[in-house]
Amino acid sequence: MTEPDPDTDFPKTGAPAQRALIGAGYTRLAQLTSVSEKELGALHGMGPKALRILREALSERGLSFAD
Repeated sequence: MTEPDPDTDFPKTGAPAQRALIGAGYTRLAQLTSVSEKELGALHGMGPKALRILREALSERGLSFAD
């Protein structure tokens, strides 16, 4: 696992997932509420474990991916 980027508030995920999110223009967890889990899963570097970590982090804040 990699340390979270200080310019984002994403939970700890693997470096490929972090790069995928930042490369797609996402820098805040709350931004992921406007995108579906399927769309995020299509990003190169975004695997099932990273999606689970993000889903759980959103849920802890009362948020979820878009439908």
